[in-house]
Amino acid sequence: SFCTLLIIAKPLNMPPKFDPNEEKIIIVRAVGGEVAATASLAPKVGPMGLNAKKIGEDIAKNTKDWKGLKVTCQLRVKNRVATVVVTPSVASRLIRALKEPPRDRKKVKNIKHDGNITFSEVQKIAKEAQGNSSSGSFQGVVLEVLGTAVSIGCTVDGEHPATIQAQIKAGKLAIKA
Repeated sequence: SFCTLLIIAKPLNMPPKFDPNEEKIIIVRAVGGEVAATASLAPKVGPMGLNAKKIGEDIAKNTKDWKGLKVTCQLRVKNRVATVVVTPSVASRLIRALKEPPRDRKKVKNIKHDGNITFSEVQKIAKEAQGNSSSGSFQGVVLEVLGTAVSIGCTVDGEHPATIQAQIKAGKLAIKA
């Protein structure tokens, strides 16, 4: 018995070539003030022809104000030049407002943020976070920030954030935008 092998050559579909003039946005979570691991950055920035080590140093330089806190960074890449824009979450902003000393993440785990912040600071954080919020009103954004305060365990003006949420919903506490 004789067997013939027939191979049909199919052209491989290559992905489109990377356009250098197009602005690409890469979102990365990093610890403020620390150089991100190049092993985690390389798969994201390597295809664009960027050096992962240099990008890690840029992220560390731009996030030094957020030392020890996890923050989200946007890498805006255009013409093989990356600019880092720090977009911290509400939780990161609240922890920063508590003015806690930096901690060693490798040694101190499961920390409870039991500090106290003022309601005016909550409103300031809500104003900063309003663009990222899914709420339609400023009052909704303030309620979201108070909910985050509940989850990280801090108090607002010496009270539990849930009681302040109840006061806002009942109309007893006015919010000025």
